[in-house]
Amino acid sequence: MPLPEIIATETLATTRFFKIEALDLRFSNGVERRYERLPAGGAEGVIVVAVNAQNELLLIREYAAGFHEMQLTLPKGLVEPEESLEAAASRELAEEVGFAAERAEFIKRLTLAPGHMGFAINVVFATDLYPKQLQGDEPEPIELVPWPLQRLDELLSSEEFCEARAIAALVLCRPLFSQLLDAAEESTKRDN
Repeated sequence: MPLPEIIATETLATTRFFKIEALDLRFSNGVERRYERLPAGGAEGVIVVAVNAQNELLLIREYAAGFHEMQLTLPKGLVEPEESLEAAASRELAEEVGFAAERAEFIKRLTLAPGHMGFAINVVFATDLYPKQLQGDEPEPIELVPWPLQRLDELLSSEEFCEARAIAALVLCRPLFSQLLDAAEESTKRDN
């Protein structure tokens, strides 16, 4: 099915962070319709699934302005110009939780409400963490909440952990968690 033809675009509003745009479209069957959207633009984002040497997820509790509440979630942020996704993930960890990653692996690009927004975030899996603190742009310190991988199902069902992007990122990384836990179990068996 072909993409609809864009007949006209109009900027409805612009803020410091957002642009709202109207699209007048003509579909292949001749139907014309006006859509409103937040178009793609600006920097890419990363959401980081970080696991420390104790097989704990590094979660954060931070202010969520959209709901005016504190939410338990994963570290995330924008990719700076000329920065790789993996470098951005390590930098965001250093800014938000005081660790950086020796190993960072791109997992998947996720879109959010693509019928209305041109926003995507990239899931990055980070391990082999080491202490590193960088100054971030948060107005107050972010709370670090280590969470044991063995309690993943409890986290996913928790009412406090409800951000769809973070849930999707953890589900995508679940096979990697199994590998880490299996390796830890093998190491314990060898040591005994």
